[in-house]
Amino acid sequence: MRILISGASVAGPALAYWLTRYGFTVTVVERAPALRKTGGHAVDLFRPAMDIVEKMGLLEQVMAKKTGIERLTVHREGESRPIELELRRVMSAVSDRHVEIMRDDLSEIIYDAIRDDVDYVFGDSIASISDDGEVTFDSGRTDTFDLVIGADGLHSNVRRLVFGPESDYATWIGAYLAVVSVPNYLGLDGRTEVIAGAGRMAGIGTVDMGDARALFLFRTPRQLDYHHRDVPRQKELLREHFEGMGWEVPRLLEELDRTPAFYFDSITQLRMDTWSRGRVTLVGDAGYCPGPAVGGSTSLAVVGAYILAGELATYGGDHTRAFPAYEAEIGDYVRRSRTFAINAAKRIVPGSRFDLWALAATVRLINHLPVALTTAAAKISSKGVRLHDSIVLKDYASTPWPRSLSASS
Repeated sequence: MRILISGASVAGPALAYWLTRYGFTVTVVERAPALRKTGGHAVDLFRPAMDIVEKMGLLEQVMAKKTGIERLTVHREGESRPIELELRRVMSAVSDRHVEIMRDDLSEIIYDAIRDDVDYVFGDSIASISDDGEVTFDSGRTDTFDLVIGADGLHSNVRRLVFGPESDYATWIGAYLAVVSVPNYLGLDGRTEVIAGAGRMAGIGTVDMGDARALFLFRTPRQLDYHHRDVPRQKELLREHFEGMGWEVPRLLEELDRTPAFYFDSITQLRMDTWSRGRVTLVGDAGYCPGPAVGGSTSLAVVGAYILAGELATYGGDHTRAFPAYEAEIGDYVRRSRTFAINAAKRIVPGSRFDLWALAATVRLINHLPVALTTAAAKISSKGVRLHDSIVLKDYASTPWPRSLSASS
C-alpha cells in the first residue's frame, strides 16, 4: 500500500517512521531543496512525545541534542535589576519528562533513522490531488497513491488543495513570533536572557558556544498585513515593533541583515471539525496547530503521527475506519491544547506595566517555593500546565500489524 506524505519537518518523518515499520510503502515530498539544517528554533517534547521517541529507539540521539538551557534572566523595561529563574522549576511543574531541542535537529534525527526505508523527494510539491489518489506535482510528473497525508505545517498546501483556504480555519490569537540565528556574542552558556516590556519581549539564548537564537514576541491590536513568505516585509515589521527598546535589542535587530536563518509567523490556531476527507488526512500543525510557541505543537505532532500510523496498521490500511479512529483518539488532546494555547498567548507577553509587575512577582514566588510543591500543585488539574502528561497512549505494538502490506503497490 503506497502512502504519500507532504512535509519533511517533524510530523512527516515521524509518521513515515511508523508507517514503514508497519509495512506501508512511503514517499515523502518536501518543497525545500534539501533537509533544513539551519538550526531552526527550540521546541519542547513532553512525556507522551518522549515516550514515543523512546519507542523509536531515538532517545539517546535526542538527549544528546537537547539545548541545555537551565536559567532564564529577565530584564524589564524601566527597571534596573533583572530577575533570575531556574527553568527546571518551571518545567518540572509542566511535565515529568521533558526535553528542549532545536526543531531541525529533531527532524534530522528522525530522517536519519528512516532515510534508507523511505523515498524522499526534495524540491517538489503537490499541485493537485484527485479523489482516486492521482497526484500531480509542481514538477509536472504524476503518480497514484492509496493515501495522501498533509504534514506540511500551519500553511499547509495539502489542506488548501483539499479543504480550502487557510482563512476558513485559522484564528489569530493575538501575537507574533520571530526567531533569528545570531552569533553567541554574549558568551551565554546554558542561559537565556530576555527583556520584557508592555506588549513586547525579546531575548537571546544559547544553542552552543558559537551560535545562539534571538527570540522576539509581540502583541498587536489587530492582525498585520504581510505574506508568510515575504521575509523582507517581516523583518521590516520586526524593526518597527521593537524600535526604541533597550538592552541588547538594537544589536539583535542589526543581525537581521546577516542572519542565515529567519523565522516569522503569527501565533495562529487552526480549528477544523475534521481533518480527513476521502483518501486525504492531515497530521500535526497542518490539521490542528494550537498556536506556535504556546500550545506544545511539536509534542502534539509526534503523538498525532504515532496514533495515525497505529490506527492505519490496526485497520489494515482501510482509511474509512482508520481516519475516524485517529480523529477520535487524538481529538481530546487537540481540544485541550487549543484551550491551553489561548490562555498561554494572553500571558506569554506582558500586556501592561501591571502585567510586568505580576510577571516579576510570579518568578519570585516560583524561586522561593520547593520544586516538589510547585509540581504537586500543577498536578491538581490536567486541564492546565500538566495537560501533556495526562495523555494516555495506546500500545499499538499489541495489535496484529499487517506486515503483508509491504508487498503491495
